[in-house]
Amino acid sequence: MSHADAPAASAGRALAAPALAAGLGLGAAALLHVHDPHGSGSYGFCPFLSLTGLPCPGCGGLRAVNDLTRGDVVAALSSNALAVLLVAAAVVLWCVWAVRRASGDTTARMVSLSTTSGAAVLLAFGVFGLFRITPWGAWLAP
Repeated sequence: MSHADAPAASAGRALAAPALAAGLGLGAAALLHVHDPHGSGSYGFCPFLSLTGLPCPGCGGLRAVNDLTRGDVVAALSSNALAVLLVAAAVVLWCVWAVRRASGDTTARMVSLSTTSGAAVLLAFGVFGLFRITPWGAWLAP
């Protein structure tokens, strides 16, 4: 390898993790596209829903991603609005991560949450899960 090829090889190594993450995400989306989760039990059952009869914050998430792969954003929001927001956030975070890596920041990670941020995310999941089982949030139920 010549001296001129070194930056290209370095950039390739820096983008290996984002490329792997993108491949895994696209592979999961492709699986959800070809194996429709709208059929009852097609991916198993939610243990929380089975035990309590109440949807967990993630219930409808697989259906939402399947709907997104078909371009039906309204159906995806109806299945699980939080999952749609998480997919959008993941895409944005991945883009930022890939750009930072491509610009030479080899220490950049996709997500780095502080304890406070992590607690806020968990609280948001809890609030969403509780709100969707109330009469006011029934429109968010899967």
